[in-house]
Amino acid sequence: MEKLCIKGGIPLKGKVSISGAKNSAVALIPATILAESPTIIDNLPKINDVQIYIEILKELGAKVELDGHSLYVDPTGIAPKPLPNGKVKKLRASYYLMGALLGRFGEAFIGLPGGCNLGPRPIDQHIKGFEALGTKIESRDGALSLVAEELIGNKIYLDVISVGATINIMLAASRAKGTTIIENAAKEPEIIDVATLLSSMGASIKGAGTDVIRITGKSELSGCRHSIIPDRIEAGTYMIAAAATQGDVVIDQVIPRHLEGISAKLEEMGVKVIEQDESIRVIGEKFYRSIDVKTGAYPGFATDLQQPMTALLTLAQGTSMVTDNIYTARFRHVDELVRMGAQIKVEGRSAIIEGVKQLQGATVKAADLRAGAALIVAALAAEGVTEITGVEHIDRGYDILEEKLRFLGAEIWREQKESTEE
Repeated sequence: MEKLCIKGGIPLKGKVSISGAKNSAVALIPATILAESPTIIDNLPKINDVQIYIEILKELGAKVELDGHSLYVDPTGIAPKPLPNGKVKKLRASYYLMGALLGRFGEAFIGLPGGCNLGPRPIDQHIKGFEALGTKIESRDGALSLVAEELIGNKIYLDVISVGATINIMLAASRAKGTTIIENAAKEPEIIDVATLLSSMGASIKGAGTDVIRITGKSELSGCRHSIIPDRIEAGTYMIAAAATQGDVVIDQVIPRHLEGISAKLEEMGVKVIEQDESIRVIGEKFYRSIDVKTGAYPGFATDLQQPMTALLTLAQGTSMVTDNIYTARFRHVDELVRMGAQIKVEGRSAIIEGVKQLQGATVKAADLRAGAALIVAALAAEGVTEITGVEHIDRGYDILEEKLRFLGAEIWREQKESTEE
């Protein structure tokens, strides 16, 4: 096992290029199953979640080749093999295999998803959508059996705005007979990305990015070539890190419109944010104002940036409050930040943060992906060396993290964790 070591107190400076979006990649890769011919996905991030998905596709019978940041998938040899356990348990987004296999074969047997433990994250809206399309679903031994004699388009109203359910229903509906209408759909950029791929394959999709999406399915879809959008969460993390270290960083190869939520909050704190066509420059200051942050569905403040933002707010003057309306258990980074000298109190869905002048290096543990990002932000700003364990969570979602941070001037390295450590 490894640990990540960071010597803090060094302002980040320079330019960092943003990789393809993790939250798109984990939906686009299973979407390739729906085609009858090969698909190439470009701008793929090199992260563990992508590697797990590649292994799953091979297990199903696909021919898969990864060349740099491009993935070639030939799905012609795929069969709807049962996947009750194994790699699907390591991946939250493995539930997209349900919609993809259901659309292609009319059946799937998939273990319930794994990934970061963020409290209850039910897939009831996914199930509601599949059943509306004519699927019979049974739960057996921690896995779901989905069988449809024929998928028929239908009108589906999501009781809760859900990115996962919206995409999963789109996948299945793209090969259903007739038209499917998803009401109260999620609007995230990653949904538009998936819709673009499916449209290139031959499906008819209108309204992606709005709360009503119409999908007219096709009996067959063809492979295509698609480039993934930039990762707005990775970009937001580097924006926060630049502010936390009082740095001056150009975040390159981004879509600034996707980052309006984080840009607005940073500016509210007193950070200088300069938008250009495909980049954002973030210039940190010595003193920041306290603010309140509430997460929400896009275009609101992204829940995936709540934890890194909490780390930054520990250095703001006065009292800040962060409320996460998406996930109830996304404050497991708080105890670790407190080890570093932060003053934070959690009450229900909110964290109340009293700003401190300086964080101190400590030994801390990442409980999940974005908690790991929060600890990296705190470590970069802290005095002394911070050792972060639980690195495997961070590797799930950040492409060549150490290399990018070192390029910006950070002192960051990996060491083997002693087996006697907890």
